Parts: sequence; C-alpha cells; structure tokens
Amino acid sequence: MLVAAALLPPTALLVPGVAGRADPLAAERSAALAATACVLAAAPDALVVVVPGTLRAEGRLRPVFTAAGVPDVRPHTAGDVDDVPAAVGLWLALEAGWAGSVRALGAVDPGAVAAELGGPERVGALLVGGGSVRRGPDAPLPEDARAESADDALVRWVRSLDPSQAPDRSLAAELGMSAVEPVAALAALGAPLRCTAVAATLPLGATYVVATWEAA
Repeated sequence: MLVAAALLPPTALLVPGVAGRADPLAAERSAALAATACVLAAAPDALVVVVPGTLRAEGRLRPVFTAAGVPDVRPHTAGDVDDVPAAVGLWLALEAGWAGSVRALGAVDPGAVAAELGGPERVGALLVGGGSVRRGPDAPLPEDARAESADDALVRWVRSLDPSQAPDRSLAAELGMSAVEPVAALAALGAPLRCTAVAATLPLGATYVVATWEAA
C-alpha cells in the first residue's frame, strides 16, 4: 500500500561538492530534502526509488556518482548504484534519515512499479525525474519554444495525476522531460493520492519539479 510519494529532481548537482565550490542548486536541494522527509514521516515499512528507464536493485544500496564525473575512492561493492537519478534518490533518502534497505527500479515497466507499490506493506516512493531541459540559452539542450507550456502542463498533471492530462510522450522525449515515465507509473497505479505540494524552478535552463503526495 502506497502511503506517500515525492517527485525529486534527477541531477547530481543537488549533492554538495559535485559542482566544486559552487552550489547552484541549494534551494532545490532543500526542497527535495523536505519532500523526502515528508515521505519518511508517513512511516513506510519499505522505500522504493522509481527512475526513468530500466533498473532493478535492492538492498543496502550506496549512491555512487562516477557517471556524473565524481570519482569514488571506496572499493566497489554489489550495492553500488551509479545510475544518476537513482543515486540522487538514494542520497536524498540517506540524508533525510532513511536507514533501511531500498528497492530501486526503472519506470519503463509500469507493471513492475505497480507490483512494488501496490503490495500489502506500507510503501513510500521517491520518483526521480525532471521537466524540460530546453529553457533558455543556457539550457543543457538547445532552447525550444514549446518547453514552457510543456512544463506548465507537467505541473498540472503532477497535481492531478489525471491520465487525460498526461504529456505527449514524443514531445516529452524531445524536450528531455525525464519525470514523465516515473509519474506515469505512479498515475497508472490508480491509488487514491492527494497532492500536498508542487513547485517548479528553472535553474540553469532546466525545469525541476518537487512534489509530494499522501494517501487520500
């Protein structure tokens, strides 16, 4: 039974030190940690991190950011997770005080997500994904005039989880909207959820949405 969920930004720049002495996403990190704390406050028995694409890992997982260019000085272990969105979700969970095992999986298979979130145990979910990455001249990808309205639509959908408001998958892919897969998997679950907060920011030409839901 899903008791609470949060949508969190997928960037390793949330982690102090990744950008050197700069800290460009301090406000986004604070919001993401607060959202993660809201999920943990619902006292879940299990924590699931849902990310775009394909992934499956379980146990005492350790976030590793070598894929984001951060050297890892510790010996490699079977619990290392170097998928950047998953590592971000794990890092936020640890920073917020989660001390148990974690199940991390990709949202490309909504059925697998439903199986993890819809069982009898109390589950908290951390969805990791962002809005468009084509907002302005400093964006990671070339600017696209469609990005602003697509991000606005994403925020409305996150608030409602109404399938009729789901973004067009082709457009979302063109705009680099990585939140669509994880949120779609949550919406497909059909669980009675109430959005308690949603906010979007636009640092460095990318849109990051932080949201929380609780069981209705």
